[in-house]
Amino acid sequence: MGPDDRTATHCPYCALQCGQWVGPSGEVDARDFPTNAGGMCQKGWTSGALLTHPQRLTSPLVRTSRTAGFAETGWDDALTGVAARLAALRAEHGPDSVAVFGAGGLTNEKAYLLGKFARVALGTSQIDYNGRFCMSSAAAAGNRAFGVDRGLPFPVTDLDDAELVVLAGANVAETMPPLMSHLTGARLVVVDPRRTPTAERALASGGLHLAPRPGTDLVLALGMLHAAVVDGHLDLSYVDDRTTGFDDVWAIASQWWPERAERVCGVAATDMRTVVRWLAESTRRYVLTARGAEQHAHGVDTVAAWINLSLALGLPGRSGSGFGTITGQGNGQGGREHGQKSDQLPGYRHITDPAARAHVARVWGVPEPSIPGPGRSAVELLDSLGRPGGPKALLVFGSNVLVSAPDARAVAERLDALDLLVVADVLPGETALRADVLLPVAQWAEEEGTMTNLEGRVLRRRRALAPPPGVRTDLEVIAGLAAALDAPGEFPADPRTVFDELRRASAGGIADYAGVSYARLDAGEAVHWPVPTDDHPGTPRLFTERFGHPDGRARMLPVDHVEPDEGTSGGFPLTVTTGRVLVHYQSGAQTRRVAELAEVAPEVFVEVHPDTAARHGLADGDLADVVSRRGTTTARVRCVASLRPDTVFLPFHFGGAGAANNVTNPALDPVSRMPEFKVAAVRLEPASTDRDPSDGSGTAAELSPTGAGRSAR
Repeated sequence: MGPDDRTATHCPYCALQCGQWVGPSGEVDARDFPTNAGGMCQKGWTSGALLTHPQRLTSPLVRTSRTAGFAETGWDDALTGVAARLAALRAEHGPDSVAVFGAGGLTNEKAYLLGKFARVALGTSQIDYNGRFCMSSAAAAGNRAFGVDRGLPFPVTDLDDAELVVLAGANVAETMPPLMSHLTGARLVVVDPRRTPTAERALASGGLHLAPRPGTDLVLALGMLHAAVVDGHLDLSYVDDRTTGFDDVWAIASQWWPERAERVCGVAATDMRTVVRWLAESTRRYVLTARGAEQHAHGVDTVAAWINLSLALGLPGRSGSGFGTITGQGNGQGGREHGQKSDQLPGYRHITDPAARAHVARVWGVPEPSIPGPGRSAVELLDSLGRPGGPKALLVFGSNVLVSAPDARAVAERLDALDLLVVADVLPGETALRADVLLPVAQWAEEEGTMTNLEGRVLRRRRALAPPPGVRTDLEVIAGLAAALDAPGEFPADPRTVFDELRRASAGGIADYAGVSYARLDAGEAVHWPVPTDDHPGTPRLFTERFGHPDGRARMLPVDHVEPDEGTSGGFPLTVTTGRVLVHYQSGAQTRRVAELAEVAPEVFVEVHPDTAARHGLADGDLADVVSRRGTTTARVRCVASLRPDTVFLPFHFGGAGAANNVTNPALDPVSRMPEFKVAAVRLEPASTDRDPSDGSGTAAELSPTGAGRSAR
């Protein structure tokens, strides 16, 4: 593969968006780019295997009933058939009888057009996306505190010179390994109930691993804030000049002296004081949160507590220091900015803001009153499917909700209650296999578009090769459905045209892309939003002079500890927490099909302390049932001596009997509507003989390459 034959693009997986070269036959190589500096993880190196995978969907598939097999059909028949059924449901039950579910992996163009399609072509308020499971708590906390939600308000390369980095609920050594290259010079502090590879790196760097009881990260942050004030580390001039609300915050934190916090969270008071002292004495220091702190029924408050600590020490907006949240999905940042979220319009505008609605209506060429108001959030939307007053049809783009949503058994019941389930996907994942209509779409290397990475940098996704015959892009699918529905306004399928419209729709919003263009991106400019004009250089570092609130000050918000929604009991004495492993990504619908990756992690496992396993009659390598009040996950026991004896861990990349979300709690954060993924009460039992953790893993050929005549049930 010669240099002239390769196309410069970006990895299809996480929000680091590592630079990639893709050759004309799908060969993948690492490309030097600031976020990855010429490296990639195993997932990126093997991503090309999916381009020619034998299970690739290449023709629209339909079936006459949920027990019938799929049969191939043409695109015209598929789209007109779907449109006719949607129109009939809307005519009989109203526009909210149809729902749309998007994803944080969609390009900016697709996220934008999907939101427009839902609200203009369908007239429905019922649209949300899987980012609600990922970044919603961090986003809500950032908006409240700073007036702006951008995961990292500084370039990731700023971390290269850090002296100290606190990672609260982040296992980046496994989830985005190239990020570790930016942390090699820093002392690390990792907050995680597990001794992860990232925690091991922290200990090797001369730092600390703090292992709180799951669901008590907020207590840890309060104890550290107490230590910061009492031990004389409060940056009083910064707090006075750049923040509001400290007195109310201190009224609560003053009650959480480190020794009291230790009794609740299990982290030694001396370690809390040590980390605060390290933060105060370092010149270049950062606090970063991720899903471990955020995926809780009180995740917004937990992130707010870490923000309060960072503000008390004067980190945000100061050169060489800062607070940030590590975005997970590939376009987790851009995906939540441009309208596929239930309460938002493009540019990170709120859908209830009259000025925002008027601006977007002008761009769309529709009357402002015709734009629906806010709809249900993701978990609430899924729970309403097929119920009285809930949607009777669901269109899914880029998400595998049957594996990624909490309480998977209940999600399966709601999907089966629908009159119509339409899924646009690349490979037949668990959700796709329950569909009535399955639409084959292009992959990352087969399409044009833009992505926005974890640092707010807008990137170009470039087409390196054509999709297989019979495959369309998501934009073409959305445009085709809009045409079949005779929708008002314009629904272009050309990504450049869609992006130009997105620029106009986002102009003046928090996430302002008005000055971003394909021409600037193709010229190699590093463009971080907001970019209000064509000659604006972009904003790589936010908050250097003022925060996003009208008075320019950050808000310190009082938060206090609340116990997790579900406590342990005699029948459920253990706490399960969930997370990722190195070789798999999200629901695993892609990575479980890559032989090299599946060989490393072929089935779900449950990490258990050896003493805990013995008490439950289990040993390393046994099959166990992890049982909650909602369901059961069958997993291979992996004894880990460093794990807390009261905690077990499940990776969430597997489906069927091995789905971690069979047991997770759908309790929601009152602000972000984030589910309680990280804490659920469970018990361990030797596995039932009729259960197999590999069932439903998605690696078996449930469909032939064309899918014709095969049952999905």
